[in-house]
Amino acid sequence: MSTRRTVSLVTLGCARNEVDSEELAARMEEAGWGLADSADAADVVVVNTCGFIDAAKKDSIDTLLAAHDSGAKVVAAGCLAERYGAELAAELPEADAVLSFDDYAGIGERLDEVMAGVRRDAHTPRDRRTLLPISPVERSAAQERERVAVPGHGDLPDGVAPASGPRVLRRRLGGGPVAPLKLASGCDRRCTFCAIPAFRGAYVSRPPAEVLEEARWLAGHDVRELVLVSENSTSYGKDLGDLRALEGLLPELAAVEGIERVRASYLQPAELRPGLIEVLCGTPGVAPYFDLSFQHASGPVLRSMRRFGDRERFLELLDRIRALAPEAGVRSNFIVGFPGESEDDLEELMAFLTDARLDAIGVFGYSDEDGTEAAGFDGKLDPGEVSARVEEVTALAEELTAQRAEDRIGSEIRVLLEEKADGGVEGRAAHQAPEVDGTVLVHGDGLPLGEIVTARVVGSDGVDLVAEMP
Repeated sequence: MSTRRTVSLVTLGCARNEVDSEELAARMEEAGWGLADSADAADVVVVNTCGFIDAAKKDSIDTLLAAHDSGAKVVAAGCLAERYGAELAAELPEADAVLSFDDYAGIGERLDEVMAGVRRDAHTPRDRRTLLPISPVERSAAQERERVAVPGHGDLPDGVAPASGPRVLRRRLGGGPVAPLKLASGCDRRCTFCAIPAFRGAYVSRPPAEVLEEARWLAGHDVRELVLVSENSTSYGKDLGDLRALEGLLPELAAVEGIERVRASYLQPAELRPGLIEVLCGTPGVAPYFDLSFQHASGPVLRSMRRFGDRERFLELLDRIRALAPEAGVRSNFIVGFPGESEDDLEELMAFLTDARLDAIGVFGYSDEDGTEAAGFDGKLDPGEVSARVEEVTALAEELTAQRAEDRIGSEIRVLLEEKADGGVEGRAAHQAPEVDGTVLVHGDGLPLGEIVTARVVGSDGVDLVAEMP
Protein backbone atom coordinates (compact mmCIF):
# COMPACT_ATOMS: atom_id res chain seq x y z
CA MET A 1 0.00 0.00 0.00
CA SER A 2 1.53 3.32 -1.06
CA THR A 3 2.10 6.16 1.37
CA ARG A 4 0.05 9.28 0.72
CA ARG A 5 2.08 12.12 -0.80
CA THR A 6 2.37 15.21 1.37
CA VAL A 7 2.78 18.90 0.67
CA SER A 8 3.64 21.79 2.98
CA LEU A 9 2.24 25.20 2.03
CA VAL A 10 4.08 28.35 3.15
CA THR A 11 2.28 31.68 2.72
CA LEU A 12 4.07 35.03 2.53
CA GLY A 13 2.70 38.52 2.08
CA CYS A 14 -0.80 39.87 2.53
CA ALA A 15 -4.16 38.45 3.57
CA ARG A 16 -5.11 38.11 -0.11
CA ASN A 17 -2.32 35.57 -0.45
CA GLU A 18 -3.70 33.76 2.59
CA VAL A 19 -7.02 33.28 0.81
CA ASP A 20 -5.23 32.09 -2.32
CA SER A 21 -3.28 29.55 -0.24
CA GLU A 22 -6.44 28.18 1.31
CA GLU A 23 -7.90 27.69 -2.17
CA LEU A 24 -4.69 25.91 -3.22
CA ALA A 25 -4.89 23.72 -0.10
CA ALA A 26 -8.41 22.62 -1.02
CA ARG A 27 -7.34 21.85 -4.58
CA MET A 28 -4.35 19.83 -3.31
CA GLU A 29 -6.51 17.75 -1.02
CA GLU A 30 -9.00 17.10 -3.81
CA ALA A 31 -6.08 15.85 -5.92
CA GLY A 32 -5.09 13.37 -3.20
CA TRP A 33 -2.31 15.28 -1.49
CA GLY A 34 -2.02 15.35 2.29
CA LEU A 35 -1.14 18.63 3.99
CA ALA A 36 1.95 18.58 6.21
CA ASP A 37 2.65 21.05 8.99
CA SER A 38 6.32 21.55 8.09
CA ALA A 39 8.81 21.09 5.28
CA ASP A 40 10.53 18.31 7.22
CA ALA A 41 7.38 16.20 6.99
CA ALA A 42 6.59 16.98 3.35
CA ASP A 43 7.49 15.58 -0.04
CA VAL A 44 6.94 18.98 -1.65
CA VAL A 45 7.00 22.53 -0.25
CA VAL A 46 4.90 25.10 -2.10
CA VAL A 47 5.84 28.69 -1.26
CA ASN A 48 3.12 31.22 -2.04
CA THR A 49 5.44 34.16 -2.59
CA CYS A 50 5.03 37.93 -2.35
CA GLY A 51 6.40 40.14 -5.12
CA PHE A 52 5.34 43.59 -3.96
CA ILE A 53 8.53 45.35 -2.78
CA ASP A 54 12.22 44.48 -2.57
CA ALA A 55 12.09 43.31 1.05
CA ALA A 56 9.19 40.98 0.28
CA LYS A 57 10.97 39.60 -2.77
CA LYS A 58 14.07 38.87 -0.70
CA ASP A 59 11.98 37.15 1.96
CA SER A 60 10.37 35.00 -0.73
CA ILE A 61 13.74 33.96 -2.18
CA ASP A 62 15.15 33.19 1.27
CA THR A 63 12.10 31.06 2.08
CA LEU A 64 12.44 29.11 -1.17
CA LEU A 65 16.12 28.45 -0.46
CA ALA A 66 15.35 27.33 3.09
CA ALA A 67 12.70 24.95 1.75
CA HIS A 68 15.26 23.49 -0.66
CA ASP A 69 17.66 22.94 2.25
CA SER A 70 15.01 20.78 3.93
CA GLY A 71 15.48 18.14 1.25
CA ALA A 72 11.92 18.44 -0.08
CA LYS A 73 10.98 19.32 -3.63
CA VAL A 74 10.30 23.04 -3.93
CA VAL A 75 7.60 24.87 -5.90
CA ALA A 76 7.39 28.65 -6.26
CA ALA A 77 3.86 30.02 -6.64
CA GLY A 78 2.22 33.35 -5.89
CA CYS A 79 3.01 36.90 -6.96
CA LEU A 80 6.80 36.68 -7.31
CA ALA A 81 6.46 33.53 -9.43
CA GLU A 82 3.69 35.05 -11.58
CA ARG A 83 5.58 38.31 -12.01
CA TYR A 84 8.95 36.86 -13.07
CA GLY A 85 8.20 33.34 -14.34
CA ALA A 86 11.01 31.96 -16.52
CA GLU A 87 13.43 34.61 -15.25
CA LEU A 88 12.94 33.43 -11.67
CA ALA A 89 13.28 29.80 -12.75
CA ALA A 90 16.61 30.54 -14.46
CA GLU A 91 18.00 32.43 -11.48
CA LEU A 92 16.71 29.97 -8.88
CA PRO A 93 17.50 26.42 -10.02
CA GLU A 94 16.75 25.26 -6.46
CA ALA A 95 13.05 25.57 -7.33
CA ASP A 96 11.75 22.43 -9.01
CA ALA A 97 8.87 24.40 -10.56
CA VAL A 98 7.80 28.01 -10.94
CA LEU A 99 4.03 28.25 -11.39
CA SER A 100 1.69 30.86 -12.83
CA PHE A 101 -1.78 31.63 -11.53
CA ASP A 102 -2.92 29.69 -14.59
CA ASP A 103 -1.49 26.53 -13.00
CA TYR A 104 -3.62 26.75 -9.85
CA ALA A 105 -6.61 24.85 -11.19
CA GLY A 106 -4.29 21.94 -12.05
CA ILE A 107 -2.07 22.18 -8.97
CA GLY A 108 -2.38 18.44 -8.28
CA GLU A 109 -0.99 17.60 -11.72
CA ARG A 110 1.84 20.10 -11.32
CA LEU A 111 2.85 18.51 -8.01
CA ASP A 112 2.68 15.06 -9.60
CA GLU A 113 5.10 16.26 -12.27
CA VAL A 114 7.48 17.61 -9.66
CA MET A 115 7.50 14.28 -7.82
CA ALA A 116 8.13 12.47 -11.11
CA GLY A 117 11.11 14.71 -11.86
CA VAL A 118 9.42 16.41 -14.81
CA ARG A 119 10.64 20.00 -15.19
CA ARG A 120 7.98 22.01 -16.99
CA ASP A 121 9.17 25.22 -18.65
CA ALA A 122 8.16 28.20 -16.56
CA HIS A 123 5.78 30.71 -18.10
CA THR A 124 6.80 33.93 -19.79
CA PRO A 125 5.21 36.74 -17.76
CA ARG A 126 2.53 38.83 -19.42
CA ASP A 127 0.45 41.80 -18.42
CA ARG A 128 -2.61 40.07 -16.99
CA ARG A 129 -4.69 43.22 -17.50
CA THR A 130 -4.77 42.34 -21.19
CA LEU A 131 -6.56 39.02 -20.56
CA LEU A 132 -9.93 40.67 -19.92
CA PRO A 133 -11.81 43.54 -21.60
CA ILE A 134 -11.13 47.14 -20.66
CA SER A 135 -14.85 47.59 -19.98
CA PRO A 136 -15.51 46.14 -16.50
CA VAL A 137 -19.07 44.99 -17.26
CA GLU A 138 -17.81 42.76 -20.10
CA ARG A 139 -15.37 40.85 -17.89
CA SER A 140 -17.65 38.23 -16.38
CA ALA A 141 -18.63 36.77 -19.75
CA ALA A 142 -15.05 37.03 -21.01
CA GLN A 143 -13.66 35.27 -17.94
CA GLU A 144 -16.05 32.38 -18.51
CA ARG A 145 -15.39 32.25 -22.23
CA GLU A 146 -11.60 32.54 -22.04
CA ARG A 147 -11.22 30.56 -18.79
CA VAL A 148 -9.08 33.27 -17.19
CA ALA A 149 -7.71 32.20 -13.80
CA VAL A 150 -8.31 34.57 -10.88
CA PRO A 151 -6.72 33.27 -7.65
CA GLY A 152 -8.94 33.07 -4.61
CA HIS A 153 -12.16 32.95 -6.65
CA GLY A 154 -12.68 29.20 -6.55
CA ASP A 155 -13.40 27.15 -9.67
CA LEU A 156 -13.22 28.70 -13.07
CA PRO A 157 -16.79 29.44 -14.19
CA ASP A 158 -18.41 26.80 -16.36
CA GLY A 159 -21.72 28.52 -16.91
CA VAL A 160 -23.64 26.06 -14.71
CA ALA A 161 -24.30 26.90 -11.06
CA PRO A 162 -24.65 23.92 -8.69
CA ALA A 163 -28.23 23.34 -7.59
CA SER A 164 -27.11 23.61 -3.98
CA GLY A 165 -25.61 27.06 -4.57
CA PRO A 166 -22.04 28.35 -4.99
CA ARG A 167 -19.27 25.91 -4.11
CA VAL A 168 -16.72 26.92 -1.46
CA LEU A 169 -13.28 25.86 -2.58
CA ARG A 170 -11.27 26.57 0.55
CA ARG A 171 -9.48 24.73 3.33
CA ARG A 172 -8.59 26.69 6.48
CA LEU A 173 -4.88 26.49 7.25
CA GLY A 174 -5.04 28.20 10.62
CA GLY A 175 -7.48 28.43 13.47
CA GLY A 176 -8.80 31.38 15.40
CA PRO A 177 -11.93 33.49 15.21
CA VAL A 178 -10.75 35.78 12.37
CA ALA A 179 -10.45 35.05 8.66
CA PRO A 180 -9.95 37.07 5.48
CA LEU A 181 -12.69 36.87 2.86
CA LYS A 182 -11.81 37.93 -0.67
CA LEU A 183 -14.19 40.37 -2.37
CA ALA A 184 -12.31 40.81 -5.62
CA SER A 185 -8.95 40.47 -7.34
CA GLY A 186 -6.96 42.80 -9.54
CA CYS A 187 -6.91 46.56 -9.92
CA ASP A 188 -7.84 49.06 -12.62
CA ARG A 189 -5.98 52.00 -11.11
CA ARG A 190 -2.73 53.15 -12.72
CA CYS A 191 -0.66 54.44 -9.82
CA THR A 192 2.78 55.22 -11.18
CA PHE A 193 4.64 53.45 -8.36
CA CYS A 194 2.70 50.16 -8.33
CA ALA A 195 3.30 47.00 -10.38
CA ILE A 196 0.47 44.96 -8.85
CA PRO A 197 -2.15 45.47 -11.61
CA ALA A 198 0.21 44.09 -14.25
CA PHE A 199 0.62 40.71 -12.56
CA ARG A 200 -2.69 40.52 -10.67
CA GLY A 201 -4.76 41.62 -13.64
CA ALA A 202 -7.89 43.69 -14.22
CA TYR A 203 -10.45 44.15 -11.45
CA VAL A 204 -12.81 41.18 -11.04
CA SER A 205 -15.50 41.09 -8.32
CA ARG A 206 -16.78 37.87 -6.83
CA PRO A 207 -20.59 37.55 -7.10
CA PRO A 208 -22.37 38.48 -3.84
CA ALA A 209 -23.94 35.01 -3.55
CA GLU A 210 -20.47 33.43 -3.66
CA VAL A 211 -19.11 35.80 -1.02
CA LEU A 212 -22.09 35.15 1.26
CA GLU A 213 -21.81 31.39 0.88
CA GLU A 214 -18.15 31.51 1.86
CA ALA A 215 -19.02 33.74 4.82
CA ARG A 216 -21.49 31.12 6.02
CA TRP A 217 -18.87 28.42 5.51
CA LEU A 218 -16.35 30.40 7.57
CA ALA A 219 -18.92 30.95 10.32
CA GLY A 220 -19.35 27.18 10.42
CA HIS A 221 -15.60 26.91 11.00
CA ASP A 222 -15.74 29.06 14.16
CA VAL A 223 -14.90 32.38 12.48
CA ARG A 224 -16.45 35.39 14.22
CA GLU A 225 -14.80 38.28 12.34
CA LEU A 226 -14.58 38.56 8.56
CA VAL A 227 -11.90 40.82 7.08
CA LEU A 228 -12.90 41.73 3.54
CA VAL A 229 -9.84 41.93 1.30
CA SER A 230 -9.04 42.87 -2.28
CA GLU A 231 -6.69 45.23 -4.08
CA ASN A 232 -9.45 47.87 -3.93
CA SER A 233 -12.64 47.14 -2.02
CA THR A 234 -14.35 50.40 -2.94
CA SER A 235 -14.52 49.25 -6.59
CA TYR A 236 -16.49 46.15 -5.64
CA GLY A 237 -19.38 45.53 -8.01
CA LYS A 238 -18.43 47.89 -10.82
CA ASP A 239 -17.89 44.93 -13.15
CA LEU A 240 -21.20 43.45 -11.95
CA GLY A 241 -23.07 46.56 -13.04
CA ASP A 242 -23.65 47.82 -9.48
CA LEU A 243 -21.37 50.54 -8.11
CA ARG A 244 -23.17 50.32 -4.76
CA ALA A 245 -22.82 46.56 -4.38
CA LEU A 246 -20.66 46.86 -1.27
CA GLU A 247 -23.29 48.98 0.49
CA GLY A 248 -25.77 46.18 -0.04
CA LEU A 249 -23.41 43.31 0.74
CA LEU A 250 -22.06 44.58 4.07
CA PRO A 251 -25.38 44.34 5.98
CA GLU A 252 -25.99 40.88 4.51
CA LEU A 253 -22.57 39.68 5.68
CA ALA A 254 -23.15 41.14 9.14
CA ALA A 255 -26.44 39.22 9.32
CA VAL A 256 -24.78 35.82 8.69
CA GLU A 257 -25.45 33.63 11.72
CA GLY A 258 -22.31 33.31 13.83
CA ILE A 259 -20.55 36.35 12.38
CA GLU A 260 -20.12 39.08 14.98
CA ARG A 261 -18.00 41.61 13.09
CA VAL A 262 -17.31 42.48 9.45
CA ARG A 263 -14.34 44.66 8.59
CA ALA A 264 -13.65 46.18 5.17
CA SER A 265 -10.07 46.91 4.14
CA TYR A 266 -8.22 48.50 1.19
CA LEU A 267 -10.47 51.51 0.64
CA GLN A 268 -9.60 54.14 -1.96
CA PRO A 269 -10.30 57.73 -0.77
CA ALA A 270 -11.26 58.78 -4.31
CA GLU A 271 -13.99 56.12 -4.41
CA LEU A 272 -15.34 56.40 -0.87
CA ARG A 273 -18.93 57.36 -1.57
CA PRO A 274 -21.14 59.05 1.06
CA GLY A 275 -23.50 56.05 1.06
CA LEU A 276 -20.64 53.65 1.74
CA ILE A 277 -19.39 55.84 4.60
CA GLU A 278 -22.89 55.74 6.10
CA VAL A 279 -23.06 51.94 5.86
CA LEU A 280 -19.59 51.51 7.38
CA CYS A 281 -20.39 53.88 10.23
CA GLY A 282 -23.97 52.91 10.96
CA THR A 283 -24.51 49.19 10.33
CA PRO A 284 -24.66 46.94 13.41
CA GLY A 285 -21.98 44.28 13.12
CA VAL A 286 -19.91 46.28 10.62
CA ALA A 287 -16.77 47.80 12.14
CA PRO A 288 -16.52 51.58 11.72
CA TYR A 289 -13.03 51.05 10.36
CA PHE A 290 -11.37 52.85 7.46
CA ASP A 291 -8.22 51.44 5.89
CA LEU A 292 -7.63 54.37 3.56
CA SER A 293 -4.95 54.37 0.89
CA PHE A 294 -3.76 57.98 1.16
CA GLN A 295 -0.09 57.36 0.16
CA HIS A 296 0.83 61.04 0.64
CA ALA A 297 -0.82 64.39 1.42
CA SER A 298 0.94 66.79 -0.95
CA GLY A 299 -1.15 67.56 -4.01
CA PRO A 300 1.82 67.73 -6.43
CA VAL A 301 3.25 64.42 -5.20
CA LEU A 302 -0.14 62.72 -5.39
CA ARG A 303 -0.66 63.94 -8.95
CA SER A 304 2.77 62.55 -9.85
CA MET A 305 1.65 59.27 -8.32
CA ARG A 306 -1.53 59.57 -10.43
CA ARG A 307 -3.68 59.66 -7.34
CA PHE A 308 -6.47 61.79 -5.91
CA GLY A 309 -6.46 64.41 -3.20
CA ASP A 310 -4.41 66.64 -0.95
CA ARG A 311 -4.21 67.50 2.73
CA GLU A 312 -7.36 69.63 2.78
CA ARG A 313 -9.53 67.07 0.98
CA PHE A 314 -8.30 64.20 3.11
CA LEU A 315 -9.02 66.09 6.33
CA GLU A 316 -12.52 66.89 5.05
CA LEU A 317 -13.06 63.17 4.39
CA LEU A 318 -11.96 62.29 7.92
CA ASP A 319 -14.30 64.95 9.31
CA ARG A 320 -17.24 63.37 7.44
CA ILE A 321 -16.37 59.95 8.83
CA ARG A 322 -15.99 61.14 12.42
CA ALA A 323 -19.19 63.17 12.27
CA LEU A 324 -21.01 59.85 11.84
CA ALA A 325 -18.75 57.69 14.03
CA PRO A 326 -16.44 59.62 16.38
CA GLU A 327 -14.88 56.33 17.56
CA ALA A 328 -14.04 55.17 14.02
CA GLY A 329 -10.64 53.63 13.47
CA VAL A 330 -8.54 54.97 10.60
CA ARG A 331 -5.24 53.66 9.29
CA SER A 332 -3.18 54.45 6.22
CA ASN A 333 0.17 53.90 4.53
CA PHE A 334 2.45 56.58 3.12
CA ILE A 335 5.34 56.59 0.64
CA VAL A 336 8.20 58.92 1.55
CA GLY A 337 10.93 60.04 -0.85
CA PHE A 338 8.91 59.73 -4.06
CA PRO A 339 10.75 61.21 -7.08
CA GLY A 340 10.51 64.98 -6.97
CA GLU A 341 9.32 65.12 -3.35
CA SER A 342 10.49 68.48 -1.99
CA GLU A 343 11.01 69.61 1.58
CA ASP A 344 7.71 71.49 1.30
CA ASP A 345 5.96 68.29 0.18
CA LEU A 346 7.39 66.46 3.17
CA GLU A 347 6.22 69.22 5.51
CA GLU A 348 2.75 69.00 3.98
CA LEU A 349 2.65 65.28 4.73
CA MET A 350 3.79 65.78 8.31
CA ALA A 351 1.24 68.55 8.83
CA PHE A 352 -1.49 66.21 7.60
CA LEU A 353 -0.40 63.44 9.93
CA THR A 354 -0.43 65.85 12.86
CA ASP A 355 -4.00 66.95 12.11
CA ALA A 356 -5.43 63.60 10.98
CA ARG A 357 -5.34 61.69 14.30
CA LEU A 358 -4.86 58.31 12.62
CA ASP A 359 -4.87 55.13 14.70
CA ALA A 360 -2.18 53.38 12.68
CA ILE A 361 0.36 54.66 10.17
CA GLY A 362 2.67 52.71 7.88
CA VAL A 363 5.66 54.54 6.43
CA PHE A 364 7.62 53.20 3.45
CA GLY A 365 10.60 54.60 1.59
CA TYR A 366 10.20 54.86 -2.16
CA SER A 367 12.14 52.40 -4.32
CA ASP A 368 11.88 51.72 -8.05
CA GLU A 369 9.69 48.80 -9.05
CA ASP A 370 10.26 46.94 -12.31
CA GLY A 371 7.86 47.98 -15.05
CA THR A 372 6.38 51.00 -13.25
CA GLU A 373 6.14 54.48 -14.71
CA ALA A 374 7.78 56.08 -11.68
CA ALA A 375 10.93 54.02 -12.23
CA GLY A 376 11.64 56.29 -15.21
CA PHE A 377 10.91 59.57 -13.44
CA ASP A 378 13.51 62.30 -12.97
CA GLY A 379 14.11 63.83 -9.56
CA LYS A 380 15.13 60.64 -7.75
CA LEU A 381 16.27 61.27 -4.19
CA ASP A 382 19.49 59.85 -2.81
CA PRO A 383 18.76 56.60 -0.92
CA GLY A 384 20.34 58.07 2.19
CA GLU A 385 17.96 61.02 2.02
CA VAL A 386 14.99 58.70 1.54
CA SER A 387 16.04 56.72 4.63
CA ALA A 388 16.42 59.92 6.67
CA ARG A 389 12.94 61.06 5.66
CA VAL A 390 11.46 57.67 6.52
CA GLU A 391 13.08 57.85 9.94
CA GLU A 392 11.74 61.35 10.54
CA VAL A 393 8.18 60.55 9.48
CA THR A 394 8.19 57.24 11.33
CA ALA A 395 9.20 58.94 14.57
CA LEU A 396 6.35 61.42 14.18
CA ALA A 397 3.90 58.64 13.28
CA GLU A 398 4.80 56.63 16.38
CA GLU A 399 4.29 59.67 18.60
CA LEU A 400 0.96 60.57 17.01
CA THR A 401 -0.51 57.06 17.06
CA ALA A 402 0.51 56.65 20.69
CA GLN A 403 -1.34 59.88 21.47
CA ARG A 404 -4.39 58.63 19.58
CA ALA A 405 -4.39 55.41 21.62
CA GLU A 406 -4.08 57.42 24.82
CA ASP A 407 -7.13 59.46 23.75
CA ARG A 408 -9.18 56.25 23.96
CA ILE A 409 -8.51 55.79 27.69
CA GLY A 410 -11.83 55.90 29.53
CA SER A 411 -13.88 54.79 26.53
CA GLU A 412 -15.82 51.56 26.17
CA ILE A 413 -14.76 49.24 23.38
CA ARG A 414 -15.94 45.92 21.97
CA VAL A 415 -13.04 43.46 21.99
CA LEU A 416 -12.80 40.17 20.10
CA LEU A 417 -10.88 37.90 22.49
CA GLU A 418 -8.31 35.89 20.54
CA GLU A 419 -5.61 34.35 22.72
CA LYS A 420 -4.51 34.01 26.32
CA ALA A 421 -1.80 36.34 27.58
CA ASP A 422 -0.13 37.21 30.86
CA GLY A 423 -2.72 38.91 33.03
CA GLY A 424 -5.72 38.19 30.82
CA VAL A 425 -6.66 37.74 27.18
CA GLU A 426 -5.37 39.58 24.13
CA GLY A 427 -7.76 40.71 21.45
CA ARG A 428 -8.71 43.56 19.15
CA ALA A 429 -11.23 46.35 19.22
CA ALA A 430 -13.25 47.53 16.25
CA HIS A 431 -10.56 50.08 15.31
CA GLN A 432 -7.83 47.42 15.14
CA ALA A 433 -7.34 45.10 12.17
CA PRO A 434 -5.35 41.88 12.57
CA GLU A 435 -1.55 42.14 12.73
CA VAL A 436 -1.21 45.80 11.73
CA ASP A 437 -3.09 48.03 14.18
CA GLY A 438 -2.18 47.00 17.71
CA THR A 439 -4.05 44.93 20.26
CA VAL A 440 -6.02 45.15 23.51
CA LEU A 441 -5.05 43.28 26.67
CA VAL A 442 -8.22 42.65 28.66
CA HIS A 443 -7.54 41.86 32.32
CA GLY A 444 -9.56 39.10 33.90
CA ASP A 445 -9.93 35.38 34.46
CA GLY A 446 -12.16 32.97 32.60
CA LEU A 447 -12.70 35.28 29.65
CA PRO A 448 -14.27 33.44 26.68
CA LEU A 449 -11.92 33.07 23.70
CA GLY A 450 -13.55 33.73 20.36
CA GLU A 451 -16.23 36.01 21.81
CA ILE A 452 -16.70 39.77 21.69
CA VAL A 453 -16.95 41.49 25.06
CA THR A 454 -17.43 45.07 26.21
CA ALA A 455 -14.48 46.47 28.15
CA ARG A 456 -13.29 49.85 29.41
CA VAL A 457 -9.89 51.18 28.33
CA VAL A 458 -7.68 51.93 31.35
CA GLY A 459 -4.26 52.38 29.77
CA SER A 460 -2.15 52.35 26.61
CA ASP A 461 1.32 51.38 25.47
CA GLY A 462 2.11 52.78 22.04
CA VAL A 463 -0.82 51.75 19.84
CA ASP A 464 -1.77 48.91 22.20
CA LEU A 465 -4.51 49.32 24.79
CA VAL A 466 -5.15 47.86 28.23
CA ALA A 467 -8.76 47.31 29.27
CA GLU A 468 -10.82 45.91 32.10
CA MET A 469 -14.22 44.29 32.21
CA PRO A 470 -16.88 46.60 33.71
